[in-house]
Amino acid sequence: MNIHKNAPLTPKGREAMVRSVIEGGLTKATAALQFNVTAKTVAKWVKRFRALGVDGLRDRSSRPHSLPSQTPAATCAAVETFRRQRHTGKQIALEVGVSAATVSRILRRLGLNRLAALEPAEPIRRYERQHPGELIHIDIKKLGKFNRIGHRITGDRHGSSNLRSRRQGPGWEYVHVCIDDASRIAFSQVMKNERKGCAIAFLKAAVAYYVSLGVKVQRVMTDNGACYKSFAFLRACKRLGLKHIRTRPYTPKTNGKAERFIQTSLREWAYAQAYNTSAERAAELPRWLHCYNWHRPHGSIGSKPPISRLGLTGNNLLRLHN
Repeated sequence: MNIHKNAPLTPKGREAMVRSVIEGGLTKATAALQFNVTAKTVAKWVKRFRALGVDGLRDRSSRPHSLPSQTPAATCAAVETFRRQRHTGKQIALEVGVSAATVSRILRRLGLNRLAALEPAEPIRRYERQHPGELIHIDIKKLGKFNRIGHRITGDRHGSSNLRSRRQGPGWEYVHVCIDDASRIAFSQVMKNERKGCAIAFLKAAVAYYVSLGVKVQRVMTDNGACYKSFAFLRACKRLGLKHIRTRPYTPKTNGKAERFIQTSLREWAYAQAYNTSAERAAELPRWLHCYNWHRPHGSIGSKPPISRLGLTGNNLLRLHN
């Protein structure tokens, strides 16, 4: 029970009552009147104090010592056995001979009320390429265009415009992102669509960016989007000397570094401040990318910026470009 420690007849009040009898010389009847309880209650706490000391004045569990109506352990074991054979709750109730509600309580107590609990958790598989350029991850994030401060800042999804004007809004733009598996150095551009033409243009720009840092890209991993499955994208990879790897369907975690980078960029760039227009937001992207690559600590690489894995500084980069 959540009772204030200084309330009457909590451990502190009981101790004062008991000591008034044992040390103060009060009779149980007098102490009962003084503490507004019955003489039987005073006698109970005096007896416990003499047997167990101050510890005997604490609250005890109200749970009964025996539960005659409790479901037998053998029945619980049978319920668990049938559940691990993937029987439903109603099937188990018929087979064991108890109510479905009883089966439900037993399964909840065992942590088996969901069939998913029977599946062993898949171990977390983390991988990292040894050298920068061995593998880059590419993905696309769709963002709405806007010509005024959006509802994420104002909290007003509707504003003064009507439904028709909202339907005829500025439209969409697509943020193509790329991140190196080993170094976590990232590259990103805002493009007009997610079709093969923009995907190929971004791939070329990304490879050129890594070359400018002295990194030769060998492989590229993408999801199974239409632009990445196109023959044009495949030919572009061959011309650039890249091996193209696609993730398994419905397993975005395979491309997890790109997925994680998208979430970071949304939080720290796209939704980090109140942009007046989407063009203003796009103009801020290169500055944020520089901060991400050169200055922002990255938890997966010892709280150092990604560029540290290339051993570069600002002076190194100037010499590299010259």
